[in-house]
Amino acid sequence: MTTSAQDKATQALIARACAYLRDNLAQAPTLEALGAHLHISPYHLQRTFKRLMRVSPRQYVEALRLEALKARLRAGDNVTEALYAVGYGSSSRLYEKANITLGMTPSTYGKKGAGMVIVYTISPCHAEALDATYMLLAATERGICAVRLGDSEDVLEAELQAEFSRAMIGRDDEALAQWVAHIQHYIAGEQGQIEMPLDVRATAFQAQVWEALRNIPYGETRTYSDIANAIGQPQAARAVARAIASNPVALVIPCHRVVRKDGKMGGYRWGTRRKAQLLALEQSKAQKD
Repeated sequence: MTTSAQDKATQALIARACAYLRDNLAQAPTLEALGAHLHISPYHLQRTFKRLMRVSPRQYVEALRLEALKARLRAGDNVTEALYAVGYGSSSRLYEKANITLGMTPSTYGKKGAGMVIVYTISPCHAEALDATYMLLAATERGICAVRLGDSEDVLEAELQAEFSRAMIGRDDEALAQWVAHIQHYIAGEQGQIEMPLDVRATAFQAQVWEALRNIPYGETRTYSDIANAIGQPQAARAVARAIASNPVALVIPCHRVVRKDGKMGGYRWGTRRKAQLLALEQSKAQKD
């Protein structure tokens, strides 16, 4: 079997594993049971699954459960109904996982973030890199929940208020000054990567895509197909594009580094002009280094 054929067979195997886990979410098959279903050793399955999916089968199941949980809460299910429907054996297990991934308790998420405390700041971006651009940075006690770029402070502020309509939101420039400085150094070409704690909500698929974006080296680009291949789902280029478009933290998750296969910019949530400027900045800085 050629290398290309082996790769396709491996991708097909992991696709079957993912489908089986999705279809049996409430039961959460063990690694041994999954291996038996696919006629492969648990050890080889674990290693191959993690290489292609960037998470273990157990982590994949947990992400799917939380995704299903959030959908049920948005639909109006109470927490008890939702937790048993997606396969959690107890409420303590649910809250243990949800606090890590949702950034809030499930009941709070179901109420559109009611009770959350969010602070934000708005500052001009580096003039030489992004002309006439403001940056909004917002954070919870766990980490950054939004980084947005725009032409108007008022518009950025209104968008934040609309997204977190039931949270307690206040401006605090001093509290966020250090994080803003990190991003400003990056925009000025003085810092290659941005490493900050994040408090963002994502589906299992979005989390995979965003992690792949953070693995793109500074000064380089990838196509949507490249990202689809990187997460082991080569047919999902369009879904990848949607996940990229929903990125809530500009620059920190560098969605601007993804371009079309023909080399053109493609879309960018904060404007293709800014995308071109960011890429030019990175490529210029990388060449000097």
